[in-house]
Amino acid sequence: MTNNKYEDKIKALTPEQFHVTQESGTERAYTGEYDDFYEKGIYVDIVSGKPLFSSATKYDAGCGWPSFSKPIQEESVVELADLTYGMVRTEVRSEDADTHLGHVFNDGPQDQGGLRYCINSASLKFIPFDQMDELGYADFKGHVE
Repeated sequence: MTNNKYEDKIKALTPEQFHVTQESGTERAYTGEYDDFYEKGIYVDIVSGKPLFSSATKYDAGCGWPSFSKPIQEESVVELADLTYGMVRTEVRSEDADTHLGHVFNDGPQDQGGLRYCINSASLKFIPFDQMDELGYADFKGHVE
């Protein structure tokens, strides 16, 4: 689903980023840039630039995709029923740009709420902690520290 507000950003996506974010695709397990990546910072929607997840809630779920126990702000993601491929899952999309991010499952760390947001690297852009101020994300530093 193309969002006219972000038409230029969508046109600049790589073919894989477009397939994942606009066609609800999935990158192959263990191939994403952020699967085995643990630097301090935040992950934003590659289309809108809106903050989605923090490195403080990222963990290794061993599933082949970046996993987070919760979004930075609950309202930044939308959860929808996904009945494709004969499965019952909950799809996760960004609220602002309607970007397909991945899925959320109930098998995450119990001490962090029990959720596992299994997110495609292709739908994210990482903002390093030491660049958050200059890139306009200073208000979200508290979610990382």
